[in-house]
Amino acid sequence: MHEIYENPLCRRYASKEMQEIFSDNRKFSTWRKLWIALAESEKELGLPITDEQIAEMKEHIDTIDYEVADAREKEIRHDVMAHIFAYGKDCPNAKPIIHLGATSCYVGDNTDIILQKEALLRIRYLLLKAIAAFAAFGEKEKSELTLAYTHFQAAQPTTLGKRACLWMQDFLMDLEHLDFVLGNLKLLGCRGTTGTGASFLSLFDGDAGKVAELEKKIAEKMGFSAAYAVSGQTYTRKVDYFTLSVLSGIAQSAMKFSGDIRLLSHLKEVDEPFESGQVGSSAMAYKRNPMRSERITSLSRYVITDALNPAFTAGVQWLERTLDDSANRRISLPEAFLAVDGVLTLVINVISGLKVYPMVIKKHLMEELPFMATENILMECVKRGGDRQTLHEAIRTHSVAAGLAVKAEGKDNDLLDRIANDPAFGLTRADIDEIIEKSNFCGMAEEQTEAMLKSVNEILKQNAELLAKDAVASVNV
Repeated sequence: MHEIYENPLCRRYASKEMQEIFSDNRKFSTWRKLWIALAESEKELGLPITDEQIAEMKEHIDTIDYEVADAREKEIRHDVMAHIFAYGKDCPNAKPIIHLGATSCYVGDNTDIILQKEALLRIRYLLLKAIAAFAAFGEKEKSELTLAYTHFQAAQPTTLGKRACLWMQDFLMDLEHLDFVLGNLKLLGCRGTTGTGASFLSLFDGDAGKVAELEKKIAEKMGFSAAYAVSGQTYTRKVDYFTLSVLSGIAQSAMKFSGDIRLLSHLKEVDEPFESGQVGSSAMAYKRNPMRSERITSLSRYVITDALNPAFTAGVQWLERTLDDSANRRISLPEAFLAVDGVLTLVINVISGLKVYPMVIKKHLMEELPFMATENILMECVKRGGDRQTLHEAIRTHSVAAGLAVKAEGKDNDLLDRIANDPAFGLTRADIDEIIEKSNFCGMAEEQTEAMLKSVNEILKQNAELLAKDAVASVNV
């Protein structure tokens, strides 16, 4: 274990559930299920295949002799033929009809689609769990005033719940994209060497209707509504790009969220979950680095760049097929899923256990609120008969002086006291405090949060049965 390289995605980040989807056992047992679906469908359409042969094949779906398959592959340099050989040794009676009429992509490509579907369903579950966690946080913090930023410069107040809705909305868009891609996923089918179905047309003595029915039957047996209308030897590699576009989108949403948590951690307004014995730094014992959010950012960046792989692969597929996709796809597809599995697990952990510090939030808000309150103060003074231009200039002068004192001398923001002490305004500090109290600096932030939570709760309600399952990994969070 410690003598050779082991992919950290498996050892450190991804769940057992996602690792199992892309395991050898799942892959090669799915090959065998596809061979069974092919044999059953060919039998149903009149080819001389017996129930005994199919029963024998079903007995050995999971009894894969990897030593036999590996030894054969070393000899013939062809993985599909090696596994046909190993399956034939398990099933001597069925051996003559295994893979009848098919090409390697029948099992290879169809399995890839099947595993993508299983993996997308796993990601969908984690997405919903994340959305539910954001909704719970948004409900809890919908009224908590906080300073909002543009360009990471103080802007206007919002609420912490509204900010959570910004994060959640991105993941909701990812869910919508995922559902579209998942809903349009189809099998390659059984198309033969160049996608024309010639071998199957020959098997059925030129009966094109039976060839079409064969494909329909296989798709149904494997849980799909249809196969793609046309193909070369492989399904179009744009399918892989669409899948990784979903994963890249999730990574983008997660990176935005984790980046915000890192900024807010610096401001000391929040802390991500931190165990009692956790070490933040080997040198600085006092530190509480936002390492989970940093890990989210790190893995997300990997997924976003990984999405270039299927784009290039789709663009360089020559004519009906070339093999420069194979090695790349063995790495880029599973690793994207493994990484996003880890990312979403971390996102759920961070938002579910996020520690909020309201007093620090209020301190930062009050440091900037005087500047934001000046427009309201100006309007109130004009209502009382003041000259707008004169008062505007006075506010500008006081604001510049107060801001300079904060930046150059490290003083507290005393702008409101300066205005209260200026006879031109005719206001006491109590008058100013009353103006601020009546002002709605955060606009409709709370109402927007409530409206969004209402629509999100409908989505969660529709998926209540799925959400009731407890299958979120806790690996290295």
